[in-house]
Amino acid sequence: MTSAGKRFDVAIIGGGLAGVIALAYARRAGLEAIVLERQGRVGGLWRDLPAWQDIQISEVDWTLGDLPLHGATQPHILANIETWVERFGLADGIRLNAPVQLAREREEGSGWELSTPNGVVHARHVVCASGAHNTPLVPEVSREDSTVREFHSSALRDPSALTGRNVLVVGGGASAFDLLELCFQHGAGRVAWAFRGMRWFMPTRKPKHIAGSVRGFARLQASGMTLEEQNAVLGADLRSRYEKFGITEIMPTHEFDVRRDQLIPGRPGMLENYARIERHRASVQGIAGGTVTLSDGSLLEAELLLWGTGYGIDLSYFASPQIASIRTLDALAARCGCIFRSLDAANLYFLGVGLDGIGSAPWSYALMCRSIMSHICGTARFDNETLAHRINHFDLVEHLAPRDPASYPPDAWRAQYRDMALTTPDEQPYPIP
Repeated sequence: MTSAGKRFDVAIIGGGLAGVIALAYARRAGLEAIVLERQGRVGGLWRDLPAWQDIQISEVDWTLGDLPLHGATQPHILANIETWVERFGLADGIRLNAPVQLAREREEGSGWELSTPNGVVHARHVVCASGAHNTPLVPEVSREDSTVREFHSSALRDPSALTGRNVLVVGGGASAFDLLELCFQHGAGRVAWAFRGMRWFMPTRKPKHIAGSVRGFARLQASGMTLEEQNAVLGADLRSRYEKFGITEIMPTHEFDVRRDQLIPGRPGMLENYARIERHRASVQGIAGGTVTLSDGSLLEAELLLWGTGYGIDLSYFASPQIASIRTLDALAARCGCIFRSLDAANLYFLGVGLDGIGSAPWSYALMCRSIMSHICGTARFDNETLAHRINHFDLVEHLAPRDPASYPPDAWRAQYRDMALTTPDEQPYPIP
């Protein structure tokens, strides 16, 4: 597309799911918008991930409207993102092989300059959709003549490499649970697990595409339960599951809180083989030869070390030191008003803030992007209030509705979304907002 000298209403950094959805809503609002994607195809992080990686929710919760999803793994998610581009005719608004090298705010309130290898893009507003998790995190440890092969969860391309091997999995969250599951699916010889803290998850023998449904949680929200009541119901259920499966040893020490915790679905293989896992509440201190030293003093012989240690944020392409120095989702949330409006620069919005909770990413992105474009068009008004907790699923509607009356008619929205949460069949996707 030709855009030399053009000033866009909105420039969107990143052509993953969030960026593609943002472009769809910008066009719906009648705004001139462009997506700047660093790779040669859309997909963002999902294009980089191994084929075995999958979503943490049910397939029907990921799907919106009639946009198909034919499976839960990386190739299926990529195909779903590409369907958004095709269905809404977005390809001509996406500039590929265009990584943003520098994002600089012009004189206050006058717009942005985004430097790419092919020139500078000018825009009044910037939506940053480069990912709330775009930088794999591997802790700093000492290594001396290490013979241990190391893989972050985002880089383990061939799980058959686990077969018959001595494996150490590190981490206490969803990525580590996935890696443990892979170990047993692919016949690892010995499996050790090191973790400092532990995330809550939902022990179950059901496969993830069933156990990951968030419809039950939506019904709790719509029934009028307070956050405290939701915590009590979900916390009691989780504790009983840990006791049932005999895994209270790894039950988190803090009470379950929907404002800070996720409902991560359990992993059947991990639970079935729990007794086989050599467990250490410790971190990795160093690797020498084929021996891994843990902080509890243990020495483990390992052939493979799998880091399930999550992701950080890379915003180093921003000229603003305050923004460029942000490395974690919590730090970013602390610098955003109304969930996603930057407090450090004008006309800048971050997608994905507050989404590490309970709910559907595509549905939340759609709601956020609709309101961002409404704000840009002057029919919504975002405040500068920061939130110290997650916004979950239908709580996002409650948060946005009073700020965006154009998208949420005051006399109708509450009944509409309550009915959606209570009566949508579990096998039916939510409509596209």
